[in-house]
Amino acid sequence: MRHRVKSTRLNRKRNHLDAMLRNLATSVILYEEVQTTLPKAKLVKPEIERLITLAKKHDEHNAMKMLQAYLTDSNASKKLVRELLERYKDRNSGYISVKPTGYRKGDAAAMATIKLV
Repeated sequence: MRHRVKSTRLNRKRNHLDAMLRNLATSVILYEEVQTTLPKAKLVKPEIERLITLAKKHDEHNAMKMLQAYLTDSNASKKLVRELLERYKDRNSGYISVKPTGYRKGDAAAMATIKLV
């Protein structure tokens, strides 16, 4: 049964989807702007919002441990705790913007830019 299932799996197995979202979240934190397909951007947005909120709620040491358990690069967790928290200390939510950028030439997939505000 599908009761209360909110997210899509993008035609991928669960392990592949989880790894893809972790890699995409790491890239967004490291580079602050990433171009990807619109469904992937919509799916990774709440994950990044959750990570930033988690980093704000805990002290630096515990936040670093929790972030390194999810993110694939330790530089991303360091950047999030040391640089990005200064930027978002007065903001409660809405750390990410997703803007559609048209369609990809090869397969006409809807593209979007996901960016840290």
